[in-house]
Amino acid sequence: MGAQHQGARKLYGTAVRWRSTMILWRLPVRARKVRRWINNLHSVQPCLQVIYAWARDAPPLALPEGVGFQVGGKSPIQYLVLQVHYAVIDKFEDGSTDNSGIFLHYTERPLSKLAGVILLGTGGAIPPKRTEHMDTMCKIKEKKTIHPFAYRTHTHSLGKVVSGYKVRANDDKIDDWTLLGKRDPLTPQMFYPVMNNETIETGDMLAARCTMESNRDDWTMIGATNKDEMCNFYLMYWVDKTTPLEMKYCFTPGPPYYSWKTEPLLNNIPDKSASILDD
Repeated sequence: MGAQHQGARKLYGTAVRWRSTMILWRLPVRARKVRRWINNLHSVQPCLQVIYAWARDAPPLALPEGVGFQVGGKSPIQYLVLQVHYAVIDKFEDGSTDNSGIFLHYTERPLSKLAGVILLGTGGAIPPKRTEHMDTMCKIKEKKTIHPFAYRTHTHSLGKVVSGYKVRANDDKIDDWTLLGKRDPLTPQMFYPVMNNETIETGDMLAARCTMESNRDDWTMIGATNKDEMCNFYLMYWVDKTTPLEMKYCFTPGPPYYSWKTEPLLNNIPDKSASILDD
C-alpha cells in the first residue's frame, strides 16, 4: 500500500452473473510472504482480517462521515487481498473470462474515527430433514467503546434467518438483548444499517444465531463449498481516537456441541424472536 493511504471511505463490488461472493481481506505486516497465500489459503488464514464482503448484487457501502479503515502508511495493514467465490465455474470452461472486483475510495487525510469488523460465526453440522439453530457468543474484554453502524448476514442455501445482538446484564443480573440486525440471508448480502446503534462497552457480549432449514437426505457440514453451509454475522463499527478491537472473530463449535441454551453466561434468551423474521 502507498505510504500516504490513511482511510478507505467507500467500497462497492462489481461482478458478472457467474459470481457468488467476494471478500476483501486486510493482511498484517507480519504476513509478508503474500505469495504463500495464493498457494495455500489456510497457511495465512489466521492472519487475515475481513474488511468488506459483497454478494448477491449488493449496493455500495458508504461509511459514516469521518470514519474509515486505516490502511498503508504506518498502519499494521500493508496488503489487501481479494478472494472471489464462484457459485458455478462451467462458464469458464470455454476460456471465457470475468471482471469481478471491488472499487475502493480512499482519503489521505488522517481520520480519528477508525472502522473495524468483527465476524461472528460457528462450526457444526445440520441434520437431515430438520431445522437447526447455530449459535455463537463472545464477551468484549478490551477497554474500548465501539459504535456499531452496519451489519451483514451470510449463509448458503439453507439459511432462513440470521440475527445478531448486544447482550448486557442489568442490575438484577438479567440479560437485556438488544437487536443489532436480523435478516433473511438469501436477500442481497450487503452491509445494512444496524437496527440499534447503542454503544458496546467492556463486559458486554455479542451473540448471533443462524436458523437453518434442511430438506436434504444427508448431513450438511460447515464448509466453503456451495454444498456446505456457513453461519456468519458481520458487525461493522467505529472507535474514536483509538484502534479497533484486537478481537476480529467470535466463533463457537456450533451444533451439536454448543448452543445459547448451554452457555452459562447467557439468560433471558429470545429463542423465538431470534429465529423468525417477524415477531
